[in-house]
Amino acid sequence: MFKWAIIFLIIAGIAAILGFGGIAGAAAGVAKFLFFVGLALVALFVVLGIVAGKKVL
Repeated sequence: MFKWAIIFLIIAGIAAILGFGGIAGAAAGVAKFLFFVGLALVALFVVLGIVAGKKVL
C-alpha cells in the first residue's frame, strides 16, 4: 500500500514540475488516500496482534 502511495507521489511531483496541475493534484490525492488507508491497516493489524497475543497467554 505504501509502495503505491510513493509511486503516486512521485508521479504527482513529476507532473507538477512539468506543469500538469490537474494530473498532479489527482495523483497527490490518490497518494494521500493510499497512505492513510495503509496507516489505518497497520494500526488495525497492530491492535489485532496485541489482542490475539493476550488470548494465547
